[in-house]
Amino acid sequence: MSGASRGGGLLVVGDVVTDVVARHAEPLAADTDTAARIAVLPGGAGANVACWAAHRGAPGVRLLSRVGADSAGWHRDALAAAGVEPVLRVDEALPTAVVIALVDAAAERTLVTDSGAAFRLGPADWDEALLDGVAHVHLSGYLFFCEPGRELAAVAGKAARARGLPVSVDPASTGFLRGLGVPRFLDLVSDTDLLLPNAAEAALLSGTDDPAAAAAELSRRVGTVVVTLGAAGALAAHRGRLTARTPAVPATAVDTTGAGDAFTGGLLAARLHGAELPAALAAGCASAAEAVTVVGGRPQKSGSNSLPPAAIC
Repeated sequence: MSGASRGGGLLVVGDVVTDVVARHAEPLAADTDTAARIAVLPGGAGANVACWAAHRGAPGVRLLSRVGADSAGWHRDALAAAGVEPVLRVDEALPTAVVIALVDAAAERTLVTDSGAAFRLGPADWDEALLDGVAHVHLSGYLFFCEPGRELAAVAGKAARARGLPVSVDPASTGFLRGLGVPRFLDLVSDTDLLLPNAAEAALLSGTDDPAAAAAELSRRVGTVVVTLGAAGALAAHRGRLTARTPAVPATAVDTTGAGDAFTGGLLAARLHGAELPAALAAGCASAAEAVTVVGGRPQKSGSNSLPPAAIC
């Protein structure tokens, strides 16, 4: 990712999800009840990135995603309220993806996922006009874990490169990466300008547990690699060399859901405003710090937290 982007908007291609966030203070117990505070919220890695980018002042944020007819209106309204232009393809056969996030007393989460309509987002959903007014394209890693998504990622990436637009990818999930296979994923993202793994994803993709070494190794295959380190901040490497590092912003965490998405949104917003990479890393860390202080994966103002119509009983 050579140089910061200026004077254009952001297209995010990725998932919209209905998040069921259950915060439990006690360990989960088998064969009985565990008390929890439960909220049903709009989420999804792609949608979260778009919302955080808009929250951090990115101009012209647009999201291409696929949702079920069961909750399309609720998700569309939530995205619009967050300042994101929702381009949602409505699937009549499958419901919107659902993620159950179990959040423990340390604010760490365990995710259970039903991908639903998200894994049917494909090249038929693409439109070249989505790139009009755009200066950067971000692809959610979940695109790469199903065939339609991989085809769409290739189409979107080729179209972006034809217009000279940088492309970023968030690997998204160590579990899905293992299922796909590391060599295959790295081949699929070989033309990426910016790769944004967390420390666990970077270790899996590089074969080394040292984040700096992992970033340097991965950056020999893609333009720039930014590794998020949770409470230790973030670092970046370019063409095999560590180029930037920033500490985390202190925060009292209540829920770490979406912190990585918030980092990405904050970093991309800063780059769109012309920030160099060290300043963009700091902006990403500031967004992540804000994210862990709220329940769910989006900024607090991103629309109603009420249940989608299909979930009201």
